[in-house]
Amino acid sequence: MRDLVRRIEDATPAGRDRAVDALRAFAILGVVLGHWLVTALVFDSGTVRAASPLQHMPQLAPISWAFQTLAVFFLVGGQVATKSYASARARGVTYGQWLRARLGRLFRPVAAVLVVWLVAAGGMLASGVGLDTLHTLVKLVLSPLWFLLVFAALTAATPLVSRVHPLWPLAVVLYVDVYRFGNGGAPWTGWLNLPAGWLVPYCLGALWARRGVGTSLRATGWVLLAGGALGTALLVLFAGYPASMVGVPGAAISNLNPPTLAAVTFGLAQCGAALLLLGPLRRALRRPTLWAVVALVNLSAMTIFLWHQTSMMAVTCLGLFAGGDLPGLHTVPDGGTWVLARLAWLPVFALMLTVCWVTFRTYEQSRRGRRGTRVVREGRPARTGEMRRA
Repeated sequence: MRDLVRRIEDATPAGRDRAVDALRAFAILGVVLGHWLVTALVFDSGTVRAASPLQHMPQLAPISWAFQTLAVFFLVGGQVATKSYASARARGVTYGQWLRARLGRLFRPVAAVLVVWLVAAGGMLASGVGLDTLHTLVKLVLSPLWFLLVFAALTAATPLVSRVHPLWPLAVVLYVDVYRFGNGGAPWTGWLNLPAGWLVPYCLGALWARRGVGTSLRATGWVLLAGGALGTALLVLFAGYPASMVGVPGAAISNLNPPTLAAVTFGLAQCGAALLLLGPLRRALRRPTLWAVVALVNLSAMTIFLWHQTSMMAVTCLGLFAGGDLPGLHTVPDGGTWVLARLAWLPVFALMLTVCWVTFRTYEQSRRGRRGTRVVREGRPARTGEMRRA
């Protein structure tokens, strides 16, 4: 392990901003843990249905504040894509070449998930699994992919949106919410917020890449954190927005599907906190061991994201062979006992996710990236360019 840590440290370019990688890893792991904590599979009369502890225990809504971290991912995505595109243009790389390279690593692991679940769905149908159960399982796997489609679209539009000020898409979200909630507008108009809502942190990241988000990164962070938190509190307390920042089954309004103004202001508060953490993270990540953990998570970020729901479902199904109705795994999430039991299951979910990672991580790496990984495994530091591409 010490040799691996040393090789990762030696392969890291001196100018790499490790804090940006840490924020990306935090965002991915936050989504994974959030899904594991607020998603339950309940077996009811031979049918599997999805349930949420937030549905039965609304007082747990603050859990969603800690683990709904998509805004941070879009912030980092906008910053990295803007810098990457500017660097590619300086090297004479065309837009098409740059985009294929950016999206290739994003969608190769998606193809692996789709193929595996296509085969699994066919097998379940052939074995007599009901359509309702199959719909529940497939929806849990595929529903997180909406975020990748939005992220891919914003990445493709980077040359256009990188100079858009975040206030413009924020104004669109404000107008749409006033129209549909305040004036009784058509519900479908809320879907205009799907690109506009996530464009806010993406454009903020692009602004960060271009000029450091104003004269003082720390001052900007405090403004975003305080303003976003205050705006979210006012919207929840006085404008009727739900306190949960994730969807709750049966709720009349979801802050996430599509994004609401409350979700966007909450995301701005998260972005402010992320900017304030840059300094402490940079100092902490000078430690080679901590940096090695962050680097390894980033190298397999999409694999972790795409297979975490499958891992949870696999453990849940395997638990049936141990007798079924295991607390925190098959029971209704309606009390503190379920919460404590679910916390105990998290290491098991992580172990199953590790199995999926070992099996499918190669789909996230290009041929060149796999060659660089082999160099590290064989004991020689990867070339600086290989680590930079990773």
